[in-house]
Amino acid sequence: MMGLTLHPSIKLDASFFDAIGMTMLRYHWQGVLLSTAICCLIFEVSRLLSPLLFPKTFQFFKGYNAPNWHVHVVSTIHCLIVVTGSFFIMQDEVLKNDRVFGYTSWAANIYSISCGYFLWDTFVALHYVKYQGISMVCHGIASFAVFIFSYKPFVNYYGSIFLMYELSTIFLNFNWFMDKVGWTGTRAQLINGIFLILAFFGARVVFGIYMTIQMWTDIYAVKDLVPFRYIAVYGSANFATVCLNLYWFKMMINMLRKRFPSKKTVKQLE
Repeated sequence: MMGLTLHPSIKLDASFFDAIGMTMLRYHWQGVLLSTAICCLIFEVSRLLSPLLFPKTFQFFKGYNAPNWHVHVVSTIHCLIVVTGSFFIMQDEVLKNDRVFGYTSWAANIYSISCGYFLWDTFVALHYVKYQGISMVCHGIASFAVFIFSYKPFVNYYGSIFLMYELSTIFLNFNWFMDKVGWTGTRAQLINGIFLILAFFGARVVFGIYMTIQMWTDIYAVKDLVPFRYIAVYGSANFATVCLNLYWFKMMINMLRKRFPSKKTVKQLE
């Protein structure tokens, strides 16, 4: 494979990717950077179009509200793409037959989309850490690490778990948008909230924890072939995401309780 010269002192070829332990990244690094660039483009397009499409909403935005809207637009588009891809990854026979070291180019291309998105998301979270909090920075770093290390190749089958997590993010983003356009407390938001809780609990808590156990069972069976740094990265990422998922699930329950108080609570306040 011919090397690609980016600068007289920087040359990317097979030996470079072999040296960093991500052999298959040499076929996909362009996709990762392209995904990051497209995320930036979508953010800028949203900056131009969203105020025109939702003028009543944007006229009241101050400070971080407008950038946060555009971040949610990028997030929603990413989620719709990769969640669809995750269903097909779980059905891929090549990955099913080798769940730890299996590789297919098309699945890795989908991971490139997420890898580029989480690279962008990490920088955005750092830029707006005052508003988003350090938890979102940790989430971005952990998610990026999970996908960039998949190019060993490593646990490409189980990458669909982390993609499936984004199913709940779709409904979470819709809930956020509804708040901003004045639909707070409406029947539409209630229905979306129900789907949000079901998707989050099903995809991130039940399915996520179950498949995580399965993944580590498979990794343990071939542990002698897995570099320690991969175990450290995936172990740390798993621990962080599981803790965050449980924390966010509690926060979502509290959020829905505030928006849709029970009849008993309403009577007590009367």
